[in-house]
Amino acid sequence: MAEKAGLGTFSGKAAAPEAPAPAREESAETPVFGPVGNFVKKHYRHFNAATLVDAAQAYHEFLAGGGKMMISLAGAMSTAELGLSLAEMIRQNKVHLITCTGANLEEDVFNLVAHDHYVRVPNYRDLTPEDEADLLARHLNRVTDTCIPEEEAMRRIEREMMEVWVEAERKGERYFPHEFFQQVLASGKLERHYQIDPRHSWMLAALEKRVPIVVPGWEDSTIGNMFAASVTQGKIKNVHTVRSGIEYMTWLVDYYQKITEKNPFGMFQIGGGIAGDFPICVVPLIEQDLKRDVSLWGYFCQISDSTTSYGSYSGAVPNEKITWGKLGVDSPKFVIESDATIVAPLVFAYLLGW
Repeated sequence: MAEKAGLGTFSGKAAAPEAPAPAREESAETPVFGPVGNFVKKHYRHFNAATLVDAAQAYHEFLAGGGKMMISLAGAMSTAELGLSLAEMIRQNKVHLITCTGANLEEDVFNLVAHDHYVRVPNYRDLTPEDEADLLARHLNRVTDTCIPEEEAMRRIEREMMEVWVEAERKGERYFPHEFFQQVLASGKLERHYQIDPRHSWMLAALEKRVPIVVPGWEDSTIGNMFAASVTQGKIKNVHTVRSGIEYMTWLVDYYQKITEKNPFGMFQIGGGIAGDFPICVVPLIEQDLKRDVSLWGYFCQISDSTTSYGSYSGAVPNEKITWGKLGVDSPKFVIESDATIVAPLVFAYLLGW
């Protein structure tokens, strides 16, 4: 069975109504600030606020020194519409690899085609169990204060994904989860359904710039569940039509070694969980299991509201990662203990000159 190798190498083109903004040339100097950057620089002087500035400036200097940066997305960052800033980070060559949950992969596309059908529930803390059941009856799946519409978002994408799954199986081809999404986006079939500016979709930006994507644990996402259901129903005969998490890891082993032959590799982790845990392990895998020399991660920052307690991995301080062979004593390390939906756009604005 043929395997189409290469993450971020799909040949289709993303739809974009405007030419991308030209990227500024990086230098070791402080970036040129816009209103947001000026505000942050002036007012964020201590505690978590100061760490935000330190991490953003170190990110800038890391890129200026030739470093490449991976961003990991956990939580519901796509439904939080992080694409408003992340897409521009991608277009300006400030992101070189994305690892994300299956939910973040699909929810950027859900938002792209069904934004106007989303329902916001500002008083979600006051909802009773009966209120929640009513939302379910209306086919509205709640993520904190935002409800994703099943038909306009999930089922619409399911129909398009089913076509590319069936076609790949018919041809005896296999693709990674994100590559199937890229095929659908590149086909242009969804364009008539777009309900946001496509320049605010980080998935379209990654397709346009050919930024690789890794999606560990895709199976627990909505579309992953739908694929499992299709296999169970016999609509898809070969479960391996979608390439596996182990294959993602072996791809990442090769990619990390290739990049670090010439450039240091950094990690900007938004949230916790598998989106960050999966890729950071590539270094000890190469060094301890493959017995090869490899550079440690050259920069690390995590935005998290998790605290160190009861064995929490997401709340572990970066120094703990030294004991696992992931970071070095001298690696730049930052933890911003705050809400990622607030912090990440500020860091990106700092770097983008907004």
